[in-house]
Amino acid sequence: MSATRPDTQTTPVDLVTMREVVNRLLDPDAVPEALPPTGDELQTLTTLVRGHLSLLVPEVEAAARKLKPGSVHRYTVLGCVWDARSRLETQPSPRYGGAPGYARRLARALNALCDHHETLTEAAR
Repeated sequence: MSATRPDTQTTPVDLVTMREVVNRLLDPDAVPEALPPTGDELQTLTTLVRGHLSLLVPEVEAAARKLKPGSVHRYTVLGCVWDARSRLETQPSPRYGGAPGYARRLARALNALCDHHETLTEAAR
């Protein structure tokens, strides 16, 4: 099920696909015997998450800016947008888990933006 973009006439945001990528990167946390992706798969998933974030960040930000100025919800969503943008500007670091840690941080940011997008889309109806 895809959610549509609030107040736009462009292609809908595919939250189902975004969540599938997020789950591929984060589900090993829930199942200890599952191995996280490595090598080419990790690189592909990281690229996908970065692309999804690039699409979703402006959508969520635009919807958040329509919320009442000074509201806690607006502040929270814009903080999440800032966090996602900050993560997109960084690179993997051995100090923070290397490429797998970087991909998982991006996936958590995408997951949070998907949640906010769903909430904002529901509120706009």
